[in-house]
This record gives sequence, structure tokens and C-alpha cells, in this order.
Amino acid sequence: MTLLEVTDVTVRFAGVIALDGTSLAVPAGSVTGLIGPNGAGKTTLFNVITGLQSPTSGRVVLDGTDVTRAKPHRRARKGIARTFQRLEAFGSLTARDNVLVALEMRRRWWPERYVPGPLADTLLAQVGISAVADAKVESLPTGTARLVEVARALAVAPKVLLLDEPSSGLDERETHELGELLLRLSSDGLGVLLVEHDMAFVMDTCAHINVLDFGRVIARGTPGEVQADAAVQQAYLGTRAHR
Repeated sequence: MTLLEVTDVTVRFAGVIALDGTSLAVPAGSVTGLIGPNGAGKTTLFNVITGLQSPTSGRVVLDGTDVTRAKPHRRARKGIARTFQRLEAFGSLTARDNVLVALEMRRRWWPERYVPGPLADTLLAQVGISAVADAKVESLPTGTARLVEVARALAVAPKVLLLDEPSSGLDERETHELGELLLRLSSDGLGVLLVEHDMAFVMDTCAHINVLDFGRVIARGTPGEVQADAAVQQAYLGTRAHR
């Protein structure tokens, strides 16, 4: 089942075309990758999906509902959550309090009752950072702070989770554990859209990958199909990209 569908999205900034008829789908129960060179339009696409950027044309459909003109908070309530390439956690708050902020916001629209404290601890354990629950985020390594953001995003019980460079700052072991976490979350029905430059992480984690270059999807398919695509090798996965 497709949870998120982006169809023919174009974004123009004056004379610059940031996205050019871009389409992709995020199914339930799997991790979908979005890769491409810097400046390809990946963050712009995330902003369109979450409502931070209005498209010049095209549609965004979430779980069968057209949300193209919906405000960001409406999309969040309907089931879209994201992390950012730059850390957006509350540095002066603890890891637990960062998650509690999201849980308190969720209580405003969530129909089922829950106790925020224990649920915050469950989410921190889920992403593997229970040991730093009481530490201020500003004191944490960048990689750990990113996991706080993942836990906070999960706190709103999303249908679709958008992750922008989540492995940045993580070591090899932490990256592997993050991949396993995303696979577990998706196996429960969550749809994950992953922007990432760590190709080993992408190839090991994603079931399907979209390759964006100059605002257009130039290839899509399984990791094996994408790696074998000549256009992808030239644009992104070639010798120069690995230097």
C-alpha cells in the first residue's frame, strides 16, 4: 500500500527550477531511499512534502488524502514527521524532555490516552539512547543528538517518517544499528523516506531507491538496479563520487 505519493512536482525559484516534474512513492512497510548530488533538490522535495515549500505545480497525497495545500501542522497531524539535515533539537533540554515536547503536542489531537513519561522512555530505548535520557542535548555528540531527533519524530506516531541525513555523525556500529531500527519500524507498517549520502547504509537499508539530479528523478529501482544504472554512475555513484 502506498502511504505517500508525490506526482509531477515542480518548484521554481525565480528563474531556477529546483524540482522539475518530480514523482515518487513511499509504500507502507519499507524504507525508500532518495539520493543524489548536493543541490539535486532533495531537501526542497522534503519541504514540499511537509508543507514548508509550496510547489509551483504537482500534488502530494498522504494515505489517499490530497495534502498539497495543507499547512505543515495539518500534515503532521495526518501522519508526516521529519528530521532535518541541520540539528533542530532543543539543545538546552534533556533528551527525554525533547521527546516529551512532541508527546505533549500529540495529546492535543491524538484520540487515545497515554502517559507521556513512560512513553518517552520507551521511545528513547527504541532508538538506543536510554543512557543519555537525562543529558542536555547540547552536551551530546552530534550522532546521538540525531537519534534524539528520530525519537522525537516517532513521538507523534507518524505514518510516514522523512529522515534527512540521519547517519551523519554516527560511527559504523551506530549506523548499522540505525539501519536495523529503520527496518524494524518499517516492518510494523511505517513508511520511511531516507535522504542519505552513506551509500553502504542506503544500499543495505532501502528496498527501493530514487535518484534525483538537477531536480529530476533520473533512475529508480532496487539497490542493485540503481547501482547498475549508467546514468546514476555518471551523476552520483561513479569514481569521482567515491574519492
